Amino acid sequence: MRGPLQVTLLAGVVSLFAWGCQKNSSSVNGPAQATLFRPGGTPDAPAPLVAVSFGGSTQKFWPFSGTNFSGVPQDPVNLIFVGQSDPRTIRAALLSLDGNRTAFGFPDVSPFNCTWRDAIGDVQTAYGESEGWVGSAIQLACGPYGPIRFHLRLFDIGGWTLGNAHFEVLIPGTTEHQVLNWELAEQLVVADFIRSGVLDPTVPFIQTEAINPSPFREIPAFIYNGLPEELKALIGGPPGSVSTPVPIATDGKATLLNLAQSVGDQPVVAKQDFVIQFDQVIPKPFCTSGPFDFIYVKGPVSLSQTVVMSPSGNFTSQFQAQGNLELTPVDPSTNPPTPIGETYRAVVNEHHKGIVTDNQTLVSSFQMRTEIPATGPFRGQLLVELSVGPGNSSKYSLEVKCEP
Repeated sequence: MRGPLQVTLLAGVVSLFAWGCQKNSSSVNGPAQATLFRPGGTPDAPAPLVAVSFGGSTQKFWPFSGTNFSGVPQDPVNLIFVGQSDPRTIRAALLSLDGNRTAFGFPDVSPFNCTWRDAIGDVQTAYGESEGWVGSAIQLACGPYGPIRFHLRLFDIGGWTLGNAHFEVLIPGTTEHQVLNWELAEQLVVADFIRSGVLDPTVPFIQTEAINPSPFREIPAFIYNGLPEELKALIGGPPGSVSTPVPIATDGKATLLNLAQSVGDQPVVAKQDFVIQFDQVIPKPFCTSGPFDFIYVKGPVSLSQTVVMSPSGNFTSQFQAQGNLELTPVDPSTNPPTPIGETYRAVVNEHHKGIVTDNQTLVSSFQMRTEIPATGPFRGQLLVELSVGPGNSSKYSLEVKCEP
């Protein structure tokens, strides 16, 4: 690869996301007013749980992350941190590094010479038998929000920290990323911890047995066909165009990293502010009249995040997304898609919060999508709330209100 990869995709039918920043929202067909999932108390443990042992200690955990507490896998766990494994310690080690990975075979070009920073990304959940459900209070990215980046989520399960690392592309005209590869991101993180000097020299790292399926998830054909050939080769995909989704390869194993030292973290206030111009045809995410409802979504979505590391070592992260969008019903079978209804408006609001201290980890997110006017056939509002608090307290709700 020579220089930054420029990814261009033709506008297509995107079934992976809803307008705004939300991923994997359930679509409600027909006029309805419903709360789809609002559990009380502590959600049940997901299945299956796997057991991994190291240094005389064994942890049982769910080998995936999810978007809620339903036990539906989203990403595979491909990293396990033991020893000095507080997520703040992991963050400090990665943020202390430059982007020179040439000693490990990575070329000195983008995206391989990226540096780490706090990431903007959806809140996810994980599960460890000793701690119960936990959330991704700390997320890190190597590379900018787009067009491509490495993304790492961390989950403290008590004594150990689970991680999922993935290499992903920003889908043009959206705020959504598509995962392209698991293994490449895992290898980059391992190389960076070798560079950091914090690994135990006796047993710096090992690989587990297979703990999750191989392959895992797929790249939709229309997204894959828009990738440069160099990028297809990099992720081990087939050359040229495909007519079916491309599986995302993985060996199903996780790398366990044994951290014997820590890097001092400096107090900091880090801010990110930018605007994504949404410009894409997608399936209508809720209040649909049927499976063939599609809308052309256009307009700005502002993303803002502030991360604070206090002098006492407390980590806080606050994220907000706001958008005022235009929605036009279209027929996606034509090229370009043909408008079949009047344009109307929608408002997007999303908030995330993460806190990590010596005593507790808190994660919460709130998402609201409101069509304007909300009255009228198949118009309405979607609300999603997720929180993971101390003492194994958990909450998730997905509420959809639709007009007939």
